[in-house]
Amino acid sequence: MKIHEIEIRVRYPECDPMGFAHHGVYATWFEMGRSEMLRQSGVSYKELEERGELLPVVDLHIRYKKPARYDEVLRLRSTMAEVTRAKIVFEYELLRGEMLLATGKTVNACIDREGKLRSIPDVIFDAFEVEKQRKAGGR
Repeated sequence: MKIHEIEIRVRYPECDPMGFAHHGVYATWFEMGRSEMLRQSGVSYKELEERGELLPVVDLHIRYKKPARYDEVLRLRSTMAEVTRAKIVFEYELLRGEMLLATGKTVNACIDREGKLRSIPDVIFDAFEVEKQRKAGGR
């Protein structure tokens, strides 16, 4: 499993009138986590898209446990939980300090510009395999 963390400050326009982070912003935060994880692995969405390899979210689940509030500093932990030739599964934990606020999961597929399914790009699959080997005592 590949794990990456980013810090997020809840901004005013992301909140509802009660001062809680709106439920819809969590998916955006998950996207930020995924993008930064790939970038830290040497891959960027921009480079993939320039090659015609698009990674749409095909499934999204969010479990809200406690509200995030305006101006709080949060930590988003993103985990690349599974990579196959057909999909990438990411899991998320949103925390305020050690308190778990939300969990989530996305499944991404790979398509070309015409919307046809493609295999997950080797660069992503290979990065995941290298990480698995490292944890198992390999390279």
